[in-house]
Amino acid sequence: MIVLRIICHMGIYEYTRMPLDIQNEPAHFQRMMDAILHKEILEGWMVVYIYDIIIYSDTWEEYVPYIDRALSKCTPINPKISLKKCNFGQQELLALGHKVSGVSLDIDQNKVEEVLLNQYQRELKR
Repeated sequence: MIVLRIICHMGIYEYTRMPLDIQNEPAHFQRMMDAILHKEILEGWMVVYIYDIIIYSDTWEEYVPYIDRALSKCTPINPKISLKKCNFGQQELLALGHKVSGVSLDIDQNKVEEVLLNQYQRELKR
């Protein structure tokens, strides 16, 4: 999949990966992921935020086919998936500074402490 093409007097150059420091890169990547996984997102068992794909279900029997569908939809774009960064079958996870489970949505207290500590350090510098 071509993510960026540059045409100049020396020829046509195509990136195979999204280059860093492109201003619209996050929005472009989000649109691409939304387009690829549109049906799954609308069905209500998947949330996509840029590079993060969260798949959820009530039972393990529902969950495994969802993972298979998500991976098969992403295969044509040849994603690089790191199993070290993947978490499967969790009942609770941290996402965007929140602790999410099937029962509750809480703010990650570690993030709150970091913000308060940072504000305190700023006040000390004044």
